[in-house]
Amino acid sequence: MAGGSSRLETTDLDRIWGEASVRLRAEIGDGPFNSYVAPSAVRVDSAGQLILVTPTAYARDWVRKNALRRMNELWLGLDGLSRRLDVRCRAEVGSPAPATAVPAGHVLDASPRLVALSSANMAVPTIAPVADSARAVRAAGLQERLTFDSFIEGQGNAFALAIAKQVASWADGHFNPVFFCGPYGYGKTHLLNAIAWEAQRLRPQAKVVYLTAERFLSTFVKAMQDRSTAAFKESLRSADMLLLDDVQFVGGKTSTQEELLSTLTALIEDGKRIVFSADRAPMALTDVEPRLRSHLAAGLTCPVEAGDRELKIAVAQNRLRALSALGVVQGEAAPDVLAQLVDRTPGSMRELEGAVNTLAAAAGSRLSAVSVDEASTLLGMAMRGGPERRITVDEIQKTVAEHFNLKQADLLSERRTRSVARPRQIAMYLCKQHTTRSYPDIGRRFGGRDHTTVLHGVRKIEELMPQDDQIARDVEALTRKLRG
Repeated sequence: MAGGSSRLETTDLDRIWGEASVRLRAEIGDGPFNSYVAPSAVRVDSAGQLILVTPTAYARDWVRKNALRRMNELWLGLDGLSRRLDVRCRAEVGSPAPATAVPAGHVLDASPRLVALSSANMAVPTIAPVADSARAVRAAGLQERLTFDSFIEGQGNAFALAIAKQVASWADGHFNPVFFCGPYGYGKTHLLNAIAWEAQRLRPQAKVVYLTAERFLSTFVKAMQDRSTAAFKESLRSADMLLLDDVQFVGGKTSTQEELLSTLTALIEDGKRIVFSADRAPMALTDVEPRLRSHLAAGLTCPVEAGDRELKIAVAQNRLRALSALGVVQGEAAPDVLAQLVDRTPGSMRELEGAVNTLAAAAGSRLSAVSVDEASTLLGMAMRGGPERRITVDEIQKTVAEHFNLKQADLLSERRTRSVARPRQIAMYLCKQHTTRSYPDIGRRFGGRDHTTVLHGVRKIEELMPQDDQIARDVEALTRKLRG
């Protein structure tokens, strides 16, 4: 009977805590609730004392100062035994007992975990353990596969990778904030995820916060609507490391930029680590207010450049190895098949991984037997949803002219001003990438130019893409348009 009584009591406590936590979340806001209360757990010791166990001492102090009184008011209103909550950090009470089955219908992620403590001679069941640091970080939106181990180093990202590892190691650095910038899809998000995972591994008790700028914006707007901006500010400014991805999306949002600026200033004053990413350098974020741009540029701006062909082949090989480990494919792709795959996906690394996934799903156990022609057919149908559509030189010329606000005749003319010459070279590059025309044939279709002029233009664009973010973005945008 004693065991049955304890089981009923635990279920009752679970119900009380569930109701109390729903009300508390509504009052203090999602930010501080998710940071300090959700990773915590209510435990019951053998003397019947209720204890809220927080993951860190910092969280314990925050709860004691800002929420414990209200927690007890809510608890006393729901608990007929008139018990009160105390708060302690995990280090003060030790690790929880192993978890048993969760009652049907109990949603673990909807409210804080309830854990019952028992003495050695009591069989009080547990509901769930306190979430560990890695799980807490994962809940913040990180992707588990995006670590330093899975990041492929190349000429265009070696410096960025070295800086990312330095930040993740918590080494004393002279640069804060660190700002990663570069074209879409070339590893900025991967680096921010990897920093967060490694930083949390090295300092499990540290508060590492990863947010996309869109999530920062939506959470801030909701906090204003709920009149809980103070709690929102506290949830960010208590971070030991803040990572904000795709910061260009705060452009044009005046109040959000003001909040980001004040958060940035407060964290820097407290010596906390800050990492940003965007698709261009800080001073090129023209939609961002000048003061914020200046602060973003005040630390270290670290470019993540578009990958060269060698790096892309290494990325494709790495992705195939990962799929092989999962049993999706068997064997290895032939070198000429990998080369074909890379040449057919001149866009971002994300697009390249998508092409690798398509090839792997279609090939399966016969990956090593897939020919270049078969791979080309598979990729063509997957990228266009059917038989491959031919892209013509005329279509490329029209698309490039429209993109740069020129006339098609300008590309064929003798004009050599940069405003015409550079788009012409981009058009020649795209013709070589997306058609089977030879250099002499392309030259004839560009006003009767010599094949060496076309060759120079193609090589010039290949040289500039890793160095010039704008040209890389133009080529990527034009590639998307041509693919339909």
